[in-house]
Amino acid sequence: MLPSPLEQQLEFLRQIDQLKSVRRQSPLLDQSRKENSAEHSWHLAMYALILNEHASGAVNSDRVIRMLLLHDIVEIDVGDYPIHGGSSSQLQAEQEAEAAQRLFGLLPQPQGTQMLELWQEFEQAETADACFAKALDRFQPLLINIFTGGGTWSESGVSRQQVIERYGPVIQRGAPELWALCERWIARHFAGDGQP
Repeated sequence: MLPSPLEQQLEFLRQIDQLKSVRRQSPLLDQSRKENSAEHSWHLAMYALILNEHASGAVNSDRVIRMLLLHDIVEIDVGDYPIHGGSSSQLQAEQEAEAAQRLFGLLPQPQGTQMLELWQEFEQAETADACFAKALDRFQPLLINIFTGGGTWSESGVSRQQVIERYGPVIQRGAPELWALCERWIARHFAGDGQP
């Protein structure tokens, strides 16, 4: 006997509980511990709710929030790939695509396909909604690094130029006003002027 749609949905919800156990490199702002991927996704959804007026164009905040709640679910299967980790982006993309197929495939149709398509839209970053979501996904860890005195940048020996190259294009494309603020923060940080 096939599981009912409700049973499929509940299985998906049980599976994604594992996202709470995926540790990221970024600390909490109070530096008491590293954040987990579920906290990161929730926090990004709040960024989208609060900062939507700073998107580079008109965005559908509901879609952006949904993207951000879904974007790291694949880390249940593949873990977190830190931006400064030096991993193969092609291998990461392949592993994440397989994880997305498995995890969203747990849901009944058409719900599973709709969520998979939203996740794929985020990954492709071609729509205004996805560009803004991607910008926030880079902005939040940048903010954490600034307000923790260098955080993962210090741990990984990341240079000013590396920060600009890794964060700049994505944030600039989706939220230019936020990138202008980031540039000021980065300049002060690498000049040794401390927190903004």
